[in-house]
Amino acid sequence: MAFKLASLFLLLLALMHVEGDGGIGANVIRLNTMDDDGPHVHHHDHMHQHHVHGHLSSSSSSSSLSSSTDQKDPRVMVFYMLQDLEVGRIMPIHFPNRHLSPSQLLPKHEADNIPFSLAELPYLLRLYSFPQGSPQAIAMEDTLKECEVKPIKGETKRCATSLESMHQFTRDIFGSNTQVKTLTTTHLKNPSIGQLQNYKVIAINQNIPSPKLVACHTMPYPYTVFYCHSQESENKVLMVSLEGEDGDLVEALSVCHMDTSQWSRSHVAFSVLGVEPGTTSVCHFFPSDNFVFIPTSATM
Repeated sequence: MAFKLASLFLLLLALMHVEGDGGIGANVIRLNTMDDDGPHVHHHDHMHQHHVHGHLSSSSSSSSLSSSTDQKDPRVMVFYMLQDLEVGRIMPIHFPNRHLSPSQLLPKHEADNIPFSLAELPYLLRLYSFPQGSPQAIAMEDTLKECEVKPIKGETKRCATSLESMHQFTRDIFGSNTQVKTLTTTHLKNPSIGQLQNYKVIAINQNIPSPKLVACHTMPYPYTVFYCHSQESENKVLMVSLEGEDGDLVEALSVCHMDTSQWSRSHVAFSVLGVEPGTTSVCHFFPSDNFVFIPTSATM
């Protein structure tokens, strides 16, 4: 498999340098920095972002997006419909200010020696000295619950506690002989401070049909945990150039799910877009600490 573990680790390091103003101190996966008076995203914020990006996507026209901004949590403003994505379009989008830290990436042999289950939560709280009921404890419990929920119909999922485990999951999905491309969102200039703002679509650089893909989302935990999942269906993977009101320039990763007929009617995307399951595509932008893996053949 051409996708190597070492190259992925170098990619993660490169992303940290691209993000510029973050660094280790801004790593929101480090739960002991999630205090009420700090600048970091709190555990409910991060969990909410996972639920948004776990199965997801879309927003309608700019007018309906604007009305959604008034009524919805700004953090759900990542959705759009494929037919509404065009050069020159102004779209309100929320890119969270999150960063990956190499110090939080555990080698597989270390991660495998730490229990990772809801049943072991009391032991884990003692291990990390988090009081029961604290924001960190609640975040850990939410993550473990999410990781143990059964996958939806047609979905394969795994919570990867190391880069090696994430690599193995992609091998399980694509096969060991399949060449894989890694995609993510990159902030090129004036990285967003994590607030909702209007972005102008400058260019649509790639529009790749990919019925099989793996998406991996960071979860709040004392060390880096990736919620990885795959559901074979009609998808399109896009890379979109965006310019924010504050000067943020983004090469934004987005996935469009063309068939939403099996999605729950209560999915947040339908509320944001004002549509019903199965009636339209649902697309969503990814934050910069999330990844999508697709076969290299899909980009040719």
